[in-house]
Amino acid sequence: MSENKEGRPTVMTDDVLQKLESAFAIGASDIEACTYADISTSTLYNYQNENPEFLERKRLLKEKPLLKARQTVVNSLDDPRHAEWYLERKSKGEFSTREESVVTSVTIEDFIKEFDKDPNTTGEDYE
Repeated sequence: MSENKEGRPTVMTDDVLQKLESAFAIGASDIEACTYADISTSTLYNYQNENPEFLERKRLLKEKPLLKARQTVVNSLDDPRHAEWYLERKSKGEFSTREESVVTSVTIEDFIKEFDKDPNTTGEDYE
């Protein structure tokens, strides 16, 4: 990119855009990408407002790490431990290793009845 129409050279050179795209492709935040490209966030946001196609490209680039992680997980499914881990998370209803707990409630009346059954019990046992 060369100069804009007002005569002032643009900060958003091809080198800056390449640095931004590289940073976004590894999941960098806007602040991190701007720091790497040595521009202010307001410069980035102004550029995005003037170039909505860049904003869409940024959104897509930020998804790359997630896609790579998914691909890595799927490629590792030949290992039974990885397959089990995947199933536990993706099909929880069928493959979850959940533990079930039984909770019972005790009313004050039940507690008093139990207390009255044992004549050797003192109130100090329940403090």
